[in-house]
Amino acid sequence: MAPSVKGLWAIVFCATLWSTSGLFIKIIDWNPMIIAGARSFIAFLFILAVRRLHPIPPPPRGTRAFPMFMAAFFYAATMILFVIANKMTASANVILLQYIAPVWAAFLGWIIAKERPRSEHWVAMGAIAVGLYVFFKNGLSGGSNLGNGIAVISGVTFGAYSVFMRLQKKGRPEDSVLLAHLFTALICFPFLFVVPPIPTAPSIGAILALGILQIGVASLLFAYAIRRITAVQAMLTAVVEPVLNPLWVFVVTGEKPSPSALLGGSIILAAVIASSIIGARRQAA
Repeated sequence: MAPSVKGLWAIVFCATLWSTSGLFIKIIDWNPMIIAGARSFIAFLFILAVRRLHPIPPPPRGTRAFPMFMAAFFYAATMILFVIANKMTASANVILLQYIAPVWAAFLGWIIAKERPRSEHWVAMGAIAVGLYVFFKNGLSGGSNLGNGIAVISGVTFGAYSVFMRLQKKGRPEDSVLLAHLFTALICFPFLFVVPPIPTAPSIGAILALGILQIGVASLLFAYAIRRITAVQAMLTAVVEPVLNPLWVFVVTGEKPSPSALLGGSIILAAVIASSIIGARRQAA
């Protein structure tokens, strides 16, 4: 299997794990900052344990630290903003609005990583713009405008994260993941004293699932993939997440996205899936 195809499959599995976030976050009746911090603290411990069992070779000499810290900063911001938005608006809104990330990944990747988007990427982004117009045309499926706005900002930080991870394609992007979870845990830790959480069996089970599977294993898969495919291709392939995220929430809680959100989301998904297929065939050729 070609390295680029391995990268695409790693992103698919990563996005499938990411897609369970909306469901688990809805289950936990805690302050969103505490959820984000606890999830990242568990992920931090999990990734440390994995690295002790399977050591990663050190990065080459001369590897710059700036991309590592910037990727960690943007990933920490994305995780915190995503959890806050999920508590303020519908999960379908959050995940679909966050997926303006491919647009930012394309432009930032072109400027910073010098990876020019292909024609299929530009076509996909045009379709994404149409999808977003339809998505907003008749309003979103409940929730607050502030929550929807935070979801959009999380898409910007998510796109920037992918670009700075891509800059480490010859280094060790796993270091950024580890730092991001540590940053998130430290930023959110003081909220334990402001709004103490009430631990229950469902909330403890959900936070463990979030930390180990939804964000821990997924983070390692993303770090593996970003060495093999461009930032914009990673963001486009990760569209598996918005397909599955509202599905899990609907099955368990019955929360439905509005018809316009479904139509706009379908346009977005069709565009990015087609782009991913064309890109994979181009790389294989």
